[in-house]
Amino acid sequence: QVQLVESGGGLVQPGGSLRLSCAASGITFSRYVMGWYRQAPGKQRDFVAEITSSGNTNYLNSVKGRFFISRDNAKNTVYLQINSLKAEDTAVYYCNANLGSMNYWGKGTLVTVSS
Repeated sequence: QVQLVESGGGLVQPGGSLRLSCAASGITFSRYVMGWYRQAPGKQRDFVAEITSSGNTNYLNSVKGRFFISRDNAKNTVYLQINSLKAEDTAVYYCNANLGSMNYWGKGTLVTVSS
C-alpha cells in the first residue's frame, strides 16, 4: 500500500521559514518524480516544485529563489524548504509521487502565514 505522509506545516510569521517533509512507503522511491503542490482556500491545487529521479528540479515561477526541493532516497523522503514566507503562501501543501501512469498523493500539511 502506497503512503505519502507530509509533515512540517504550521503557523509562521511573514518572512519566516519552514521545512516540509514527505515520507513515502510502498513505492520504489528513487524511481519517482516527487513533487509538491499547494491549494489555497477556495482555489485549485497548483504545482509548486518537483524533483526528478536524477535530481533535476523545477519550480513555480513565483517561488523560485524562496523554495527549495530536495530528496533523500535512502530515507524515501522529499523535502521542501520554504523561506521568506508571504501571506499568499498560505495553503495546504501536498506531496505527489509520479511515475508515468502511477500517481499518488499525500493528505497534505497546512501552512499558515500570518502575523
